[in-house]
Amino acid sequence: MSGGRDIKRRIKSVKSTQQITKAMKMVSAAKLRRTQGAVLATRPYTEKLEEILERIIASSGGVKNSLMVERPIKSVGIILISADRGLAGGYNANVIKKCLVAASEFEEQKVEFIAVGRKGRDALRHVNKDISDEFLGIKDIPTFVEAQNISNLVVEGFTKGTYDEVYLIYQEFISPIQQQPVMKKLLPISFEMKEHDETEYIYEPSSQEVLSILLPKYINNTVFHTLMETKASEHGARMAAMSAATDNAKDMIDKLTLSYNRSRQAAITSEISEIVGGANALQG
Repeated sequence: MSGGRDIKRRIKSVKSTQQITKAMKMVSAAKLRRTQGAVLATRPYTEKLEEILERIIASSGGVKNSLMVERPIKSVGIILISADRGLAGGYNANVIKKCLVAASEFEEQKVEFIAVGRKGRDALRHVNKDISDEFLGIKDIPTFVEAQNISNLVVEGFTKGTYDEVYLIYQEFISPIQQQPVMKKLLPISFEMKEHDETEYIYEPSSQEVLSILLPKYINNTVFHTLMETKASEHGARMAAMSAATDNAKDMIDKLTLSYNRSRQAAITSEISEIVGGANALQG
């Protein structure tokens, strides 16, 4: 029965793993509920802020700001947002692949990376990419201060000319089981002008002043909303991965149990045959 004992040890080991994956699934599901609510809460504010900025620019004859100035592209900053931990299926691998492919398209420009998350940072280091800054340990529900630290850094780099363009690469939250890696231009700020009602607004002290106040808020809010999206995506991906791992563990336990029962049955049958054979020999 040495084979049976080995199978029992494997069953015990797989059951322990199943308990861990099931617990991780439940934790991720709880975190996802909180983060998903925060994502949905920030979307209306983001959309309204964009609408207000579009109105100001359109009604003031295309007023400009230093954060909207387009110049020859010599240096590009890419903010790669990934997770600090793994066990989330293809969450990290997909966004890192998106980042490396996007960076390869800038053949004549200098590209610097700002790594948000340990997995992305480690991957960029592995391929010897230039990482100018890193932000690790972002909370499960990101705070506005964390987003502000990132946005202040890139705004300063853009205004000083360190970066001529800045991009965000992250996992967009579509549903608890679906995420999509996307690349979004952060700086210089530009909008696709949409048609709005013809209501006229009076801005005090001036549209230029209002714009200079709102644009930094827009950058901060965009980064904050992006962090929310990525965290919701991470929790959803990890929940799905742990759910699949739990199901796989159950299937493996069922197969091992069946194998153990067959092995035990074969051993019992063999023992019975030996007893019967011995009894027949004695009678003969």
